Amino acid sequence: MTRELPFRTRSSLRDDIEHLGIRPGDAVMIHAAMSRVGRLLNGPDALIGALLDAVGSGGPGGTILAYTDWDARYDELLDRDGRVPEAWRAHVPPFDPSASRSARDNGILAEFIRTYPGSLRSGNPGASVAAVGARAEWFTADHPLDYGYGEDSPLARLVAARGRVLMVGAPLDTMTLLHHAEHLARIPGKRVRRHEVPFATPAGTAWRMVEEFETADPIVPGLEDDYFATVVEEFLAAGRGTRGLVGDAPAVLVDAADITEFAVGWLERRGR
Repeated sequence: MTRELPFRTRSSLRDDIEHLGIRPGDAVMIHAAMSRVGRLLNGPDALIGALLDAVGSGGPGGTILAYTDWDARYDELLDRDGRVPEAWRAHVPPFDPSASRSARDNGILAEFIRTYPGSLRSGNPGASVAAVGARAEWFTADHPLDYGYGEDSPLARLVAARGRVLMVGAPLDTMTLLHHAEHLARIPGKRVRRHEVPFATPAGTAWRMVEEFETADPIVPGLEDDYFATVVEEFLAAGRGTRGLVGDAPAVLVDAADITEFAVGWLERRGR
């Protein structure tokens, strides 16, 4: 009788990831609920290592990415014009790509990837992405500060690179790539958000107004708050993408370009 191993390991997770279809050279954006993966030797680093083993990370190898955002938590200070009152400005820590923590709402894996040796992070605070691997610099360089989910963003580059998105136990409505589809969709009445952001510079903190399409609420009125999950489920129901397990967690793997095109069409049909 074979005894079941008490831990998931880097090599067993790699096998699961490869079974889903990830191959050397792939660029993969990962969203994960680590509590659902199972007991791991070496914790979240086991999953990171498994991903790097699967895609290859040197030479012509692949890249793994995670949406980080940043743990600013000063939104309730903003006035109706998106500005921080003078009395509070000195207390809000500025965004520093190399030091500012990932948003806690994104789970612990994003912060583990941000701080992994060799990781790079893009410079748009709210839309920031961390990347490790062969093309990390290309994915994270020159991230526009306005409309950071749109053209020339790490998300746009993931689509251009024919990358993939891997959801490991994470709710399907947390697929950040679909904010790129919101940016691209030609629909009227998109919500726009303008707010001040403090940036760390060699000369001190510099405040800048940043403009982007709203991401905390649906891009236009009338859509359900969790409509991203509906988009992904319909995509999978059409026979596109792959389901499986990574450790104990249910996993979904989709092609970034395919699901972006699908989501743009979905939005343009329902958002007019």
